[in-house]
Amino acid sequence: MGVLSRRPPWYAAGLAFECSGCGGCCAGPDEGYIWVTGEQIAAMAEHIALDEKEFRRQYVRKVGRRLSLKEHPTTKDCIFLQPTNGGRSCSVYPVRPPQCRTWPFWPNNLATPQTWAWAGVRCPGVNRGPVHSRDEIDRERDETP
Repeated sequence: MGVLSRRPPWYAAGLAFECSGCGGCCAGPDEGYIWVTGEQIAAMAEHIALDEKEFRRQYVRKVGRRLSLKEHPTTKDCIFLQPTNGGRSCSVYPVRPPQCRTWPFWPNNLATPQTWAWAGVRCPGVNRGPVHSRDEIDRERDETP
């Protein structure tokens, strides 16, 4: 029986990415989901010094059997994307959920060079800055909920 060979992914040489802080990955125009767990909710509640029960009431919605952060009703931006001097930033950045931390190394963005290029249309940090190794990209990809 022959050994099955697995071709390396198209990004085997790595990919460049550097967050520009634009907030585009956190913004509408379409509705989305920011999946969170109870542990992540507790960390965010502590970060903004709010009781966890109140945090859930104000900032979390149930979607089927899962939990997601709420979005602004009109813009569909993440509820934690706040205006700052000359831009926008995440008010829970140090404890942001893995889905946020792993952008843009999501499986759907890494599927093909074309899907990676499409992510770059929305995100000015794609294909700029330091090159992330295949191992680093795979770790981030595998942490994406």
